[in-house]
Amino acid sequence: MQKIVFNAHYLMYFDVAMTEYWRALAMPYEESMHGMGGDLYVKKASVEFHASARMDDLLDVGMRCSRLGNSSITMTGAIFRGESLLISAELIYVFADPATQTSRPIPAALRALMEGYEAGEPVLQVHTGDWGALGRDAQRVRTAVFIEEQGIPKEEEWDAADQTCLHAVAYNRLGQPVATGRLLSAGEGVGKIGRMAVHRALRGTGVGRTIVEALTQLARQRGDHTLRLSAQRTAEGFYRRLGYVCVGGTYEDVGIPHVDMEIRL
Repeated sequence: MQKIVFNAHYLMYFDVAMTEYWRALAMPYEESMHGMGGDLYVKKASVEFHASARMDDLLDVGMRCSRLGNSSITMTGAIFRGESLLISAELIYVFADPATQTSRPIPAALRALMEGYEAGEPVLQVHTGDWGALGRDAQRVRTAVFIEEQGIPKEEEWDAADQTCLHAVAYNRLGQPVATGRLLSAGEGVGKIGRMAVHRALRGTGVGRTIVEALTQLARQRGDHTLRLSAQRTAEGFYRRLGYVCVGGTYEDVGIPHVDMEIRL
């Protein structure tokens, strides 16, 4: 047996890496392309083989934008095993009308986003404020996550606390709200983080951490010494990595297993 990766699979690896590229830009691909009135189609794909990947290899796949034309985007990719370059590739995409697949100029917002990311600029901006300023965008994210995705009844999601607490909303460079959370008071010197929601396409990219950090900064500014939250059990590991510890057993809230957690500031 050769025990090497079948050549065609390398293009699949690069395709997966492109999905992660858009996630790194905090860009939910389907919604973003729909909003810009187009989509990206592969015009040309070339792969150069330097050495074979073998069974059980741990591979790193890298992608970067090497050129932005009028309607075309050239992505350069590479697959490494440790320090050894195994595969290099060039993928040329064309931004086009989804109905006719005729090319269109790359939207200015997408061009600016990609140029900024490649230059090392941040892809997120977090705004904090009250419900009057941020409620519409926070509601949009929470509706998608809690009501549509998790099936929580509307009457269980919205409460009077939204009007009195502080909110944080993360926006990508296309102006889309992609994550939110809120900070309540749970007693003297004690804050409570709640309604943490991240767009499903961007989980695991650090967006949620950005929201928690913004809310933690607000808590510090008002003098809180402790932060508490009620975490869905599926998110327990996320909060543990941020320093939170469990302070009780599992219980159900709106039909979903939760656990109380807290951190000392």
